[in-house]
Amino acid sequence: MKKIFYKILSLVVLVNMSCASDYLDTKPTDAVSETSVFTTTKNAMTALNGIHRTMFERYDSQGQPAESGVMIMRDMMGEDLVNTAVGNGWFISIASWQRHIIETASDVRFVWRFYYKVMGNANMIIANIDGAEGPQEEKDEIKGQALAYRAWAHFNLVQMFAERYAPNTTNTQLGVPIVLDPITEGGPRNTVEEVYTQIHADLDQAISLLTEDRNAKSHLNINVARGIKARVYLTQGKYAEAAPLAAQARDGFDLMNETQLFEGFNNVNNPEWIWGSAQIDIQTTYFASFFAYMSLNFSSTNIRGNPKAIFQPLYDEMSATDIRRGLWDPTGQAFEMPSSAFTKVPYMNTKFLAQSSGSSVGDVPYMRAAEMILLQAEALARSGNNAGAAQALFELASARDPEYTLSTNTGDALIEEIMIQRRLELWGEGFRFYDLKRLNLPLNRNGGNHVSSVLSGKFTEPAGTNNWQWRIPQDEINANPEMEQNPS
Repeated sequence: MKKIFYKILSLVVLVNMSCASDYLDTKPTDAVSETSVFTTTKNAMTALNGIHRTMFERYDSQGQPAESGVMIMRDMMGEDLVNTAVGNGWFISIASWQRHIIETASDVRFVWRFYYKVMGNANMIIANIDGAEGPQEEKDEIKGQALAYRAWAHFNLVQMFAERYAPNTTNTQLGVPIVLDPITEGGPRNTVEEVYTQIHADLDQAISLLTEDRNAKSHLNINVARGIKARVYLTQGKYAEAAPLAAQARDGFDLMNETQLFEGFNNVNNPEWIWGSAQIDIQTTYFASFFAYMSLNFSSTNIRGNPKAIFQPLYDEMSATDIRRGLWDPTGQAFEMPSSAFTKVPYMNTKFLAQSSGSSVGDVPYMRAAEMILLQAEALARSGNNAGAAQALFELASARDPEYTLSTNTGDALIEEIMIQRRLELWGEGFRFYDLKRLNLPLNRNGGNHVSSVLSGKFTEPAGTNNWQWRIPQDEINANPEMEQNPS
């Protein structure tokens, strides 16, 4: 990271704050000086809205629609999301575990750049908001959201670019650089432990500043901050700490009913969405959209030729009375398609629906009450509270399966039952790569409907290999003499 000087903020999309010199911006026509932006809390809130918008803007290619693009990549690297054909090639090299280990790959650069951009813009807000004119509660809300964003960005970076957090060890392995200032000289990578310590510090401060109030679900409130912190604890194997935070995060959010389950996972007003991006028609990103790759119905070359399917062995884990079975079609014939140009394949999904075949607009879920229930259940089970875990699982599973009864499983059997429910419920929402990595599990795509020619034969990856770490982008290596590359 070279020395970066950012003295401006865009009122529509915040300027880039990242680690390579080619990301430096000159003053755009829709930008005003940093001093002007932070004169009032009203202006500062406009700057914060820039980060919300950054969450779904297009980066260097149509396959890089900000967070939703990274969500797709993370599930592409697991076993539960199946590419049924090569299609027009988007995300195939990620799915075959080739692209993320090429330091010059544009997707590697994009992921690094995106999270550091969020972090840098959050840092600018944190550094200036205390001096803005306006009510203290508005300052607290703005600062709290920026702190939560900074923690969230560090958390994603350290999971992707560093070795996994190993519970009950010192975790001195290389993490990512911690960046806390809007003007910075990049230094060496902090340790994984240091990064997690900073994540918790930011989240604790965010929780102390935020309340349940917010302008929209695309904004972060205390529920979201607690949910992020629960995720962090789960990743660290600190299960006793994770469970109560997950319960607090979902407080006030009801599980969706059966009708809402089949509405397309595209509406931030769904009662169980805790956090998500709200997209309006005038903000469409066309083919740079989650729904241009993951939906049933948007008429993109990728969707028409490569409908996304669920891993057959996972589908088979569902009971005959589980209503979620209707989110996938094992026959490949049941779903009505917009036209005959759309390929039909067994186990294809209808979970995600775009606005129409001609519009890729749709809201993207980042955190749902169902996730928090499953997180709580897993944390309770792994900490030895079988009864509490079974009861938490019952709340979710009985809402999806009217014939489900309270589990009598204990120990590893109960944990496995919870993890199957987690994989089914969160399919396509960007969790599987993280789950495999945090639990130090191997990738195993054997025994199902994955296509060898699509994946270049990539069906397995042993746990703990160097390939579980994304390479640091070459731009960063070139710009920062203290940066150390991950081993190949």
